[in-house]
Amino acid sequence: MAEQQLILVPQISTFPNHEARARLMLRWLVQRNIVAADLSTCGRTGNRMACAIADGAKRIALHPHKLPFGRPVNGLEVVTKRCIYTPTKNFLEEAGCPKCRKEVGEALFDSLEEWTPKVSDNFTCPLCGFEDDINGFLFLQPCGFSNLGFIFNNWGEAGFVPSFIEEFGERLGYGVRQVVVDCH
Repeated sequence: MAEQQLILVPQISTFPNHEARARLMLRWLVQRNIVAADLSTCGRTGNRMACAIADGAKRIALHPHKLPFGRPVNGLEVVTKRCIYTPTKNFLEEAGCPKCRKEVGEALFDSLEEWTPKVSDNFTCPLCGFEDDINGFLFLQPCGFSNLGFIFNNWGEAGFVPSFIEEFGERLGYGVRQVVVDCH
């Protein structure tokens, strides 16, 4: 069975008080029994510590039978550092300007050298001059850029019901984008 991650990324580069908000969101997910309260080695990155999948995840999954119950990597990892979240396979690096509707992907992805170290959160369209948070531009494939991310390991095939995504974004205070990453 292939390893993958379903990542929820707020559509803002620099989330204010991101660590406190991460704790609040985690508490909410634990209260809803979507993930376990205690950390265990069910993560994929770093020291592999994550919050394991819990029974309530069945209520928010599009395909509950595809949830990773019984798999060693099944937990939620919360990232509180500036990261770029893109698919790893066949990512096209295509993006468009929401104002002039022209393709600006090459310039936008080149600008990540300034975004990553937080020189700027914004990107300016080289064609019409429109400037916005990089997340405000149009992407052919879902991706996200933020200092906050929620990585659900091996939940990609199960997916989330739309009402959960909406409620998650409302609780977070920002819309979220779902990014699915195939891991090797």
